[in-house]
This record gives sequence, structure tokens and C-alpha cells, in this order.
Amino acid sequence: MTEVILALGSNLGDRPGNLRRAIELLGDEGIAVQRASSVWETPPVPADQPPYLNAAVVAETELSPAELLAAAKRIEHTLGRRPNRHWGPRPIDIDILFYGAEQVDEPGLQVPHARIAERAFVLVPLSEVVSGPLPVLGATALTLLAELAVAGLRRTEHAVLIS
Repeated sequence: MTEVILALGSNLGDRPGNLRRAIELLGDEGIAVQRASSVWETPPVPADQPPYLNAAVVAETELSPAELLAAAKRIEHTLGRRPNRHWGPRPIDIDILFYGAEQVDEPGLQVPHARIAERAFVLVPLSEVVSGPLPVLGATALTLLAELAVAGLRRTEHAVLIS
């Protein structure tokens, strides 16, 4: 089993429901979620769309990185994500942040995720599920977060994603 860390985001439809359903579907794909962050509402980028709900989860899987990506894409499709503009609104987005301590650089998949260090909407929930140094990067999420503006992020009442 490999420990993986995923970022989840939703800004269309039943946003908290989309996050919960994505976690359920991860289990159906052989990805056992061990812990989840609080749910954070964050301003959208670009700004011409609804705000996002974001969370991070730590899970274990026997899937390879490519299989994990394929599973994430299947879940996104099941929950209604369709090809759209780059960084456009979506019912669900699942990003692979870390795959154990491995680095993956393949077409369509870069792990650790290329823009972790510049995204407060990823680092804030990530800091709740990984307190120590992040795989490969060596710094903590809080250390990376200290370099960024975090205006507009707020913890929501949708705090429980797994029981």
C-alpha cells in the first residue's frame, strides 16, 4: 500500500455533497481514505465563477500513479465534470498532490503537483492532514503557506467528510 495525498475541490452544484460523494467513490476505486481536512471555502481563480469548497485527504492504495489518475478522472466524470475551459468551474476536481515519496513526471501527471507551493487553497487543508514535512518537498505546508496571502479562505460548517 502506498500513502497518497489528494486535493478535492468543488464549485458547482451541491458542493459539500460533491466532496463527500467523491470520498465515497474513492473507496469504490480501491483508495482507502484515512483522514480528511476540514472543508474550506476559497475564492475562485479566475474570479468569474462561484467560490470553491476545498479539502485534502490522506489515503492508501495499491494503484499505480497512472491508475490513481485514471480513477480520479472516472470519479470526476461520474460526478458530472465535463471538458471545459482551463481552470473553469466544475462539480469536482481531484488532484494528486503526493504519491508516497515518489516523483512522477509523465504526460498528464506530475507528482508532487506542480503548483502546491503557490496555492493557499491547497496548503491550508493540507496543513490539517500532514503536520510534518511534505513528501519530496521537505517543508511543511505551514512553512510554504507563510509565503502566501490567505485572504478569503474560511473554514465552513461542512467539517466532517468521513466518519
